[in-house]
Amino acid sequence: MDIKRKKILLTGGNGFLGKCVFNRLLKSGAKPKDIFIPRSKEYDLRKKEVTDFLAKDKDIVIHLAAKVGGLWYHVGRQAEFFYENAIMGLNLIDSSYHAGVKKFIGLGSVCEYPDNAPIPFKESDLWRGYPSEITASYGLSKRVMLVASQAYSAQYGFNAIHLLQINLYGPDDDFNPKSSHAIPALIRKIYEAERNGKNFIEVWGDGTATREFFYVEDAAEGIVLATEKYDKPAPVNLGAGRAISIKDLAELICKLMNFKGEIRWDISKIGGQLRRQLDVSLAEKEFGFKAKTTFEDGLKKTIDWFIANQDAVKRLDNSQKTLEF
Repeated sequence: MDIKRKKILLTGGNGFLGKCVFNRLLKSGAKPKDIFIPRSKEYDLRKKEVTDFLAKDKDIVIHLAAKVGGLWYHVGRQAEFFYENAIMGLNLIDSSYHAGVKKFIGLGSVCEYPDNAPIPFKESDLWRGYPSEITASYGLSKRVMLVASQAYSAQYGFNAIHLLQINLYGPDDDFNPKSSHAIPALIRKIYEAERNGKNFIEVWGDGTATREFFYVEDAAEGIVLATEKYDKPAPVNLGAGRAISIKDLAELICKLMNFKGEIRWDISKIGGQLRRQLDVSLAEKEFGFKAKTTFEDGLKKTIDWFIANQDAVKRLDNSQKTLEF
Protein backbone atom coordinates (compact mmCIF):
# COMPACT_ATOMS: atom_id res chain seq x y z
CA MET A 1 0.00 0.00 0.00
CA ASP A 2 1.32 3.40 -0.99
CA ILE A 3 0.97 5.57 2.12
CA LYS A 4 1.35 8.86 0.26
CA ARG A 5 -1.79 10.99 0.47
CA LYS A 6 -3.37 8.47 2.87
CA LYS A 7 -5.20 9.58 6.02
CA ILE A 8 -3.55 7.75 8.93
CA LEU A 9 -4.65 7.26 12.53
CA LEU A 10 -1.56 6.55 14.65
CA THR A 11 -2.51 5.56 18.20
CA GLY A 12 0.37 5.74 20.63
CA GLY A 13 2.00 8.28 18.34
CA ASN A 14 3.29 10.34 21.25
CA GLY A 15 4.93 7.35 22.92
CA PHE A 16 8.43 5.91 22.76
CA LEU A 17 7.80 3.84 19.64
CA GLY A 18 5.10 6.06 18.18
CA LYS A 19 7.40 9.06 17.71
CA CYS A 20 9.77 6.93 15.65
CA VAL A 21 6.92 5.45 13.59
CA PHE A 22 5.66 8.99 12.88
CA ASN A 23 9.10 10.03 11.60
CA ARG A 24 9.41 6.86 9.52
CA LEU A 25 5.98 7.49 7.95
CA LEU A 26 7.17 10.94 6.91
CA LYS A 27 10.26 9.42 5.29
CA SER A 28 7.96 7.13 3.32
CA GLY A 29 6.02 10.05 1.91
CA ALA A 30 3.16 10.60 4.37
CA LYS A 31 2.31 14.22 5.13
CA PRO A 32 2.22 15.47 8.73
CA LYS A 33 -1.26 16.92 8.20
CA ASP A 34 -2.52 13.46 7.16
CA ILE A 35 -1.37 11.70 10.36
CA PHE A 36 -3.66 12.07 13.36
CA ILE A 37 -2.29 11.20 16.80
CA PRO A 38 -4.96 11.01 19.54
CA ARG A 39 -3.97 12.08 23.07
CA SER A 40 -5.37 10.09 25.97
CA LYS A 41 -6.56 13.24 27.76
CA GLU A 42 -8.89 13.95 24.86
CA TYR A 43 -9.59 10.53 23.33
CA ASP A 44 -10.16 7.43 25.49
CA LEU A 45 -9.68 4.43 23.20
CA ARG A 46 -11.50 2.24 25.73
CA LYS A 47 -14.75 3.92 24.65
CA LYS A 48 -16.34 2.68 21.44
CA GLU A 49 -17.88 6.01 20.52
CA VAL A 50 -14.39 7.53 20.64
CA THR A 51 -12.83 4.93 18.32
CA ASP A 52 -15.84 5.23 15.98
CA PHE A 53 -15.15 8.96 15.72
CA LEU A 54 -11.39 8.54 15.25
CA ALA A 55 -11.72 5.94 12.48
CA LYS A 56 -13.95 8.12 10.29
CA ASP A 57 -12.37 9.13 6.97
CA LYS A 58 -9.12 7.25 7.72
CA ASP A 59 -7.38 5.03 5.18
CA ILE A 60 -4.93 3.37 7.59
CA VAL A 61 -5.04 2.70 11.32
CA ILE A 62 -1.76 1.84 13.06
CA HIS A 63 -2.53 0.78 16.62
CA LEU A 64 0.47 1.13 18.94
CA ALA A 65 -1.23 2.48 22.07
CA ALA A 66 -0.97 0.08 25.01
CA LYS A 67 -0.81 -0.20 28.75
CA VAL A 68 2.75 -1.43 29.22
CA GLY A 69 5.37 -1.92 31.91
CA GLY A 70 8.26 -4.05 33.09
CA LEU A 71 7.90 -7.62 34.29
CA TRP A 72 7.14 -6.91 37.92
CA TYR A 73 4.87 -3.97 37.14
CA HIS A 74 2.33 -6.56 35.97
CA VAL A 75 2.01 -8.08 39.44
CA GLY A 76 -1.32 -7.05 40.97
CA ARG A 77 -2.44 -5.34 37.74
CA GLN A 78 -3.49 -8.34 35.65
CA ALA A 79 -7.08 -7.18 35.15
CA GLU A 80 -6.00 -3.70 34.07
CA PHE A 81 -3.50 -5.07 31.56
CA PHE A 82 -6.00 -7.51 30.09
CA TYR A 83 -9.08 -5.32 29.87
CA GLU A 84 -7.53 -2.06 28.74
CA ASN A 85 -5.38 -3.59 26.03
CA ALA A 86 -8.07 -5.98 24.81
CA ILE A 87 -10.84 -3.40 24.67
CA MET A 88 -8.69 -0.85 22.82
CA GLY A 89 -7.80 -3.41 20.16
CA LEU A 90 -11.36 -4.70 19.75
CA ASN A 91 -12.83 -1.21 19.58
CA LEU A 92 -10.37 -0.04 16.96
CA ILE A 93 -10.74 -3.10 14.72
CA ASP A 94 -14.53 -2.92 14.73
CA SER A 95 -14.58 0.85 14.28
CA SER A 96 -12.02 0.64 11.46
CA TYR A 97 -14.00 -1.98 9.57
CA HIS A 98 -17.29 -0.11 9.84
CA ALA A 99 -15.62 3.19 8.86
CA GLY A 100 -14.22 1.67 5.66
CA VAL A 101 -10.57 1.83 6.70
CA LYS A 102 -8.43 0.18 4.04
CA LYS A 103 -5.85 -1.36 6.40
CA PHE A 104 -5.45 -1.98 10.13
CA ILE A 105 -2.03 -2.68 11.67
CA GLY A 106 -2.15 -4.13 15.19
CA LEU A 107 1.01 -4.30 17.27
CA GLY A 108 1.20 -7.50 19.27
CA SER A 109 3.87 -8.76 21.64
CA VAL A 110 6.32 -11.54 22.33
CA CYS A 111 4.27 -12.01 25.53
CA GLU A 112 1.67 -13.79 23.39
CA TYR A 113 3.95 -16.80 22.97
CA PRO A 114 3.54 -19.92 25.11
CA ASP A 115 5.77 -20.21 28.16
CA ASN A 116 7.30 -23.43 26.82
CA ALA A 117 7.64 -22.45 23.15
CA PRO A 118 10.86 -23.72 21.52
CA ILE A 119 13.61 -21.18 20.81
CA PRO A 120 13.55 -19.23 18.55
CA PHE A 121 9.81 -18.50 18.67
CA LYS A 122 8.12 -19.24 15.35
CA GLU A 123 4.73 -17.88 14.38
CA SER A 124 3.45 -21.46 13.97
CA ASP A 125 4.04 -22.09 17.71
CA LEU A 126 1.87 -19.22 18.94
CA TRP A 127 -1.16 -21.32 19.96
CA ARG A 128 0.68 -24.32 21.39
CA GLY A 129 0.39 -23.33 25.03
CA TYR A 130 -0.36 -20.68 27.64
CA PRO A 131 1.83 -17.57 27.98
CA SER A 132 4.19 -16.94 30.90
CA GLU A 133 2.08 -16.51 34.03
CA ILE A 134 3.25 -13.05 35.13
CA THR A 135 2.61 -11.40 31.76
CA ALA A 136 -0.19 -13.70 30.54
CA SER A 137 -2.91 -11.09 30.95
CA TYR A 138 -1.06 -8.72 28.64
CA GLY A 139 -0.12 -11.44 26.16
CA LEU A 140 -3.65 -12.82 25.99
CA SER A 141 -5.11 -9.34 25.46
CA LYS A 142 -2.92 -9.11 22.37
CA ARG A 143 -3.99 -12.57 21.22
CA VAL A 144 -7.59 -11.33 21.45
CA MET A 145 -6.66 -8.55 19.01
CA LEU A 146 -5.08 -11.11 16.67
CA VAL A 147 -8.22 -13.29 16.78
CA ALA A 148 -10.36 -10.25 16.00
CA SER A 149 -8.10 -9.27 13.10
CA GLN A 150 -8.33 -12.73 11.58
CA ALA A 151 -12.08 -13.00 12.20
CA TYR A 152 -12.81 -9.70 10.47
CA SER A 153 -10.52 -10.74 7.65
CA ALA A 154 -12.26 -14.11 7.23
CA GLN A 155 -15.84 -12.83 7.44
CA TYR A 156 -15.58 -9.39 5.88
CA GLY A 157 -12.36 -9.45 3.88
CA PHE A 158 -10.99 -6.68 6.11
CA ASN A 159 -7.26 -6.06 5.64
CA ALA A 160 -5.94 -6.38 9.20
CA ILE A 161 -2.40 -7.50 10.03
CA HIS A 162 -0.75 -8.41 13.33
CA LEU A 163 2.92 -7.95 14.23
CA LEU A 164 4.50 -9.88 17.13
CA GLN A 165 7.13 -7.51 18.46
CA ILE A 166 9.97 -8.25 20.89
CA ASN A 167 11.04 -5.87 23.71
CA LEU A 168 12.22 -2.44 22.58
CA TYR A 169 15.02 -0.18 23.74
CA GLY A 170 16.55 3.09 22.61
CA PRO A 171 16.69 6.85 23.24
CA ASP A 172 13.64 8.32 25.02
CA ASP A 173 12.81 4.95 26.62
CA ASP A 174 10.96 4.73 29.95
CA PHE A 175 13.64 4.98 32.66
CA ASN A 176 11.16 5.13 35.55
CA PRO A 177 12.24 2.45 38.08
CA LYS A 178 8.57 1.58 38.72
CA SER A 179 7.82 0.60 35.14
CA SER A 180 11.01 0.31 33.08
CA HIS A 181 12.23 -2.78 31.25
CA ALA A 182 15.65 -4.39 31.61
CA ILE A 183 17.91 -2.10 29.57
CA PRO A 184 16.73 1.31 30.84
CA ALA A 185 16.54 -0.11 34.38
CA LEU A 186 20.17 -1.27 34.23
CA ILE A 187 21.39 1.98 32.69
CA ARG A 188 19.75 3.99 35.43
CA LYS A 189 21.00 1.73 38.24
CA ILE A 190 24.58 2.01 37.00
CA TYR A 191 24.35 5.76 36.47
CA GLU A 192 22.96 6.34 39.97
CA ALA A 193 25.49 3.97 41.57
CA GLU A 194 28.31 6.00 40.05
CA ARG A 195 26.73 9.30 41.07
CA ASN A 196 26.25 8.09 44.66
CA GLY A 197 29.64 6.46 45.02
CA LYS A 198 28.30 2.91 45.32
CA ASN A 199 30.56 0.07 44.28
CA PHE A 200 27.76 -2.36 43.35
CA ILE A 201 24.36 -2.63 41.70
CA GLU A 202 21.56 -5.09 42.43
CA VAL A 203 19.93 -6.93 39.53
CA TRP A 204 16.86 -9.16 39.72
CA GLY A 205 17.22 -12.85 38.90
CA ASP A 206 20.37 -14.92 38.56
CA GLY A 207 21.46 -13.66 35.14
CA THR A 208 20.81 -16.88 33.24
CA ALA A 209 17.60 -15.78 31.49
CA THR A 210 18.07 -14.70 27.89
CA ARG A 211 16.24 -11.90 26.12
CA GLU A 212 16.12 -10.36 22.66
CA PHE A 213 16.12 -6.57 22.41
CA PHE A 214 14.99 -4.54 19.42
CA TYR A 215 16.21 -1.00 18.69
CA VAL A 216 13.24 1.35 18.47
CA GLU A 217 14.14 2.94 15.12
CA ASP A 218 14.51 -0.51 13.55
CA ALA A 219 11.08 -1.41 14.95
CA ALA A 220 9.55 1.69 13.38
CA GLU A 221 11.04 0.77 10.01
CA GLY A 222 9.61 -2.75 10.28
CA ILE A 223 6.12 -1.49 11.15
CA VAL A 224 6.04 0.93 8.22
CA LEU A 225 7.37 -1.68 5.79
CA ALA A 226 4.62 -4.07 6.93
CA THR A 227 2.08 -1.27 6.46
CA GLU A 228 3.28 -0.79 2.90
CA LYS A 229 3.92 -4.38 1.82
CA TYR A 230 2.21 -7.03 4.00
CA ASP A 231 -1.48 -7.91 3.55
CA LYS A 232 -1.98 -11.37 5.05
CA PRO A 233 -3.91 -12.26 8.24
CA ALA A 234 -1.16 -14.55 9.56
CA PRO A 235 0.90 -12.89 12.33
CA VAL A 236 4.55 -11.99 11.70
CA ASN A 237 7.42 -11.69 14.18
CA LEU A 238 9.23 -8.37 14.32
CA GLY A 239 12.59 -8.28 16.09
CA ALA A 240 16.35 -8.36 15.81
CA GLY A 241 16.67 -12.14 15.84
CA ARG A 242 19.47 -12.29 18.43
CA ALA A 243 19.42 -12.92 22.16
CA ILE A 244 21.70 -12.16 25.11
CA SER A 245 21.72 -13.40 28.70
CA ILE A 246 20.85 -10.87 31.39
CA LYS A 247 24.28 -11.51 32.93
CA ASP A 248 26.05 -10.65 29.67
CA LEU A 249 23.74 -7.67 29.18
CA ALA A 250 24.51 -6.25 32.62
CA GLU A 251 28.24 -6.74 32.12
CA LEU A 252 28.13 -5.10 28.67
CA ILE A 253 26.29 -2.03 29.95
CA CYS A 254 28.75 -1.77 32.87
CA LYS A 255 31.58 -1.86 30.34
CA LEU A 256 30.01 0.79 28.09
CA MET A 257 29.39 3.05 31.11
CA ASN A 258 32.85 2.34 32.56
CA PHE A 259 31.37 1.03 35.83
CA LYS A 260 33.85 -1.13 37.73
CA GLY A 261 31.55 -2.15 40.59
CA GLU A 262 30.06 -5.51 41.52
CA ILE A 263 26.82 -6.96 40.15
CA ARG A 264 24.78 -8.54 42.95
CA TRP A 265 21.99 -10.88 41.88
CA ASP A 266 18.68 -11.00 43.75
CA ILE A 267 17.45 -14.53 43.08
CA SER A 268 14.21 -13.88 44.98
CA LYS A 269 13.09 -11.87 41.94
CA ILE A 270 13.19 -14.57 39.28
CA GLY A 271 10.17 -14.61 36.97
CA GLY A 272 8.94 -14.72 33.42
CA GLN A 273 10.11 -16.95 30.60
CA LEU A 274 13.65 -18.26 30.85
CA ARG A 275 14.31 -17.79 27.13
CA ARG A 276 12.94 -15.28 24.63
CA GLN A 277 14.04 -14.96 21.03
CA LEU A 278 12.12 -14.61 17.78
CA ASP A 279 12.58 -16.32 14.47
CA VAL A 280 12.44 -13.25 12.22
CA SER A 281 12.86 -14.95 8.84
CA LEU A 282 9.22 -14.48 7.81
CA ALA A 283 9.41 -10.67 8.06
CA GLU A 284 12.40 -10.63 5.74
CA LYS A 285 10.68 -12.98 3.31
CA GLU A 286 7.30 -11.23 3.27
CA PHE A 287 8.22 -7.54 3.36
CA GLY A 288 12.00 -7.33 3.25
CA PHE A 289 12.62 -6.27 6.83
CA LYS A 290 15.88 -6.98 8.66
CA ALA A 291 17.13 -5.06 11.71
CA LYS A 292 20.13 -2.86 10.90
CA THR A 293 21.35 -1.49 14.24
CA THR A 294 24.04 -3.50 16.03
CA PHE A 295 23.26 -4.16 19.68
CA GLU A 296 26.31 -2.33 21.00
CA ASP A 297 25.63 0.74 18.84
CA GLY A 298 22.02 0.81 20.02
CA LEU A 299 23.11 0.60 23.65
CA LYS A 300 25.60 3.44 23.20
CA LYS A 301 22.94 5.68 21.70
CA THR A 302 20.54 4.83 24.54
CA ILE A 303 23.14 5.49 27.25
CA ASP A 304 24.21 8.77 25.65
CA TRP A 305 20.60 9.95 25.43
CA PHE A 306 19.93 9.08 29.07
CA ILE A 307 22.99 10.93 30.35
CA ALA A 308 22.26 13.99 28.21
CA ASN A 309 18.55 14.19 29.15
CA GLN A 310 18.46 14.00 32.94
CA ASP A 311 15.95 16.83 33.23
CA ALA A 312 13.49 14.99 30.99
CA VAL A 313 14.04 11.72 32.87
CA LYS A 314 13.32 13.37 36.22
CA ARG A 315 10.14 15.00 34.93
CA LEU A 316 8.85 11.64 33.76
CA ASP A 317 9.57 10.00 37.14
CA ASN A 318 6.43 11.64 38.47
CA SER A 319 4.23 10.61 35.54
CA GLN A 320 3.50 6.92 34.98
CA LYS A 321 3.95 6.28 31.22
CA THR A 322 2.01 3.04 31.14
CA LEU A 323 -0.83 4.02 28.82
CA GLU A 324 1.03 5.14 25.71
CA PHE A 325 -1.61 7.05 23.76
